[in-house]
Formats: sequence, C-alpha cells, structure tokens
Amino acid sequence: MSRVLVAYFSASGTTARAAREAAAAVGGELHEIRPADPYTTADLDWRNKRSRSSVEMNDPACRPELAEPAPDASGYDAVLLGFPIWWYVEPRVVDSFVEAANLAGVRVTPFATSGGSGIDGAERSLAEKYPDVAWQPGALLNGRDVAAWARGLGL
Repeated sequence: MSRVLVAYFSASGTTARAAREAAAAVGGELHEIRPADPYTTADLDWRNKRSRSSVEMNDPACRPELAEPAPDASGYDAVLLGFPIWWYVEPRVVDSFVEAANLAGVRVTPFATSGGSGIDGAERSLAEKYPDVAWQPGALLNGRDVAAWARGLGL
C-alpha cells in the first residue's frame, strides 16, 4: 500500500471536509496547511481590495508564513494537495507549503473547491512555478463523490 499525504488549506471548512474524505478513502495522513497568522472573516473579503487575501493574491511573490513546518514529502509515494480556488489559482499560503515540503519528484495531485472557478488556472500556476514536482491531473471536487475520486487515483 502507498504512503499518501493529504495536505490541505481550508478557509471555510469546505476543503477540510473533502481532504478528510480523501484521506479516509486512501488511508492517507492528513496535514492542515495553516498560516502563522490565521485568516479572519475580514481578511477573506475578496470584494475589499485592501483585505489581506486581496493584497496577498495581488502579489505573486507573497508567501505567508506557515504556522508549523511542512512535513518532508519526499518520504511519501504521493501527495494530494487541496485548497480553495482564490482569484482562479491556489492561495499564496499553498505556495508557501509547496516551497517548504520538498515535493521535487513527488507525485502530487491537486484538488480544489470553489464557488465558481475551475481548477485549470491553479494547475497551470503550480506547474509553471514548480516544474520539478510530478504534477498529476487535478480535480474540482464540488458536488463530487470525493472518496470515489480518491480511490480512482490508484494510490
């Protein structure tokens, strides 16, 4: 059986639920990606151009500090990487995790939740920024049977 890490960032709990279901389906270990400074409701107000999330997403170089060190992913056979879609891509805190987790050469499958955007922009963003990672096709899990999706990955 493969050793699988399910790492996820969740702002509202939606991605966390999907991550727990995926981990249970494949026997994966859960790791929550948390910023050192937790997001408040005001921080997440995407309509406010001065909110923390808006400021972060408008700065491609922004890398919020993580609350705890990322696990060394090189010891896993696969990583499922979950996040909500923000501004058509992954949140900057996910970039912080990817850069800290030693994902080079690791098979990583992204999954996302979204109120209206697809995962394509995030997949392109991640592949362009981190070409040393063995990215697999991802999935938007809104309304999907998460356990069936995860089992279908063949991990």
